[in-house]
Amino acid sequence: MAIERIVDPTQDDDQQDEEQQRIENVLRPKSFAEFIGQNRIKNNLKVAIKAAKKRSEPLDHILLYGPPGLGKTTLASIIANEMNAQIRVTSGPAIDRAADLASILTNLGEGDVLFIDEIHRLNRSVEEVLYSAMEDYAIDIMLGKGPSARSLRLDVPKFTLIGATTRTGALAAPLRDRFGMLHRLDFYNPEEIELVVKRSSGILESTLKGDSAKLLATRARLTPRIANRLLKRVRDYADVNGNGIIDTEITNRALELLEIDSAGLDPADRMLLLSIIDNHGGGPVGLNTLAAVLGDETSTVEDFYEPYLLQLGFLKRTPRGRTVTSKAYKHLNRAEQKSDENNKSSQTSLV
Repeated sequence: MAIERIVDPTQDDDQQDEEQQRIENVLRPKSFAEFIGQNRIKNNLKVAIKAAKKRSEPLDHILLYGPPGLGKTTLASIIANEMNAQIRVTSGPAIDRAADLASILTNLGEGDVLFIDEIHRLNRSVEEVLYSAMEDYAIDIMLGKGPSARSLRLDVPKFTLIGATTRTGALAAPLRDRFGMLHRLDFYNPEEIELVVKRSSGILESTLKGDSAKLLATRARLTPRIANRLLKRVRDYADVNGNGIIDTEITNRALELLEIDSAGLDPADRMLLLSIIDNHGGGPVGLNTLAAVLGDETSTVEDFYEPYLLQLGFLKRTPRGRTVTSKAYKHLNRAEQKSDENNKSSQTSLV
């Protein structure tokens, strides 16, 4: 059974009750001026948007990729706002058949933005329809079956497709090549996350004192979605156990209750690292073994557990498997194991 984690960036806070969705929507920036970080992407998009508006043309199709929680959905909404266009939001798994995509495309207005989250999970039959829509603004529909079947070509309004994915490698090459702009969203730095926390606290009308914003920034795994989530949990703690003011002491106590340590690791991260250290002599250990320990899929471990640990330098991927670094030993207050004997005995099925 998968472990539920407050620091899991894949858990979208939009998938909550109505009040939580309202709060999350309020926290989302509405313009480039409000959007913190990702300056390289913002500057490129600003130029493209100005040029498209000057020529009265739709914007080129855009692919946004990178780890979850960094603002791909928010950027799509900002692009639509800057283009003065309507946005239609859907996801790859939600479009089962080519007919579903045809219905969406034919109901778009001229210049509208279609945002497809998890675009790498589109069915191949749906992708085939999308190719001609992206290039020629037309779709081919088959009418009837068997020898009497015939193809009907329908024009669709000129639109901009914005695709978002955490796994560009899983995206079909013909689809990826049809995007005019490809932008990778990178992890934020602590200073940018601190600005995100301060901005969100102002919107939530919460008072931050001392080093509370900096403290939250160090625990947020360089991800705005997690920073906002932690801020809301600390605000709850301050309302219940204090006077509503978020100071350094309240923040420390709340994070201790949430079991988020000084590096932003949660119990699941520590379980992964300690499992490698205690049961496999520090590694190398296979991906399948780690997935079994965490009760999750191997793809989840690769895409959502490991990136932050790799970013911190706590974990290494080697041809023989995963190994824990000296930095992780030090953080976990464990004596480092370098014995060749341990390494030989710890080898498992490697992926």
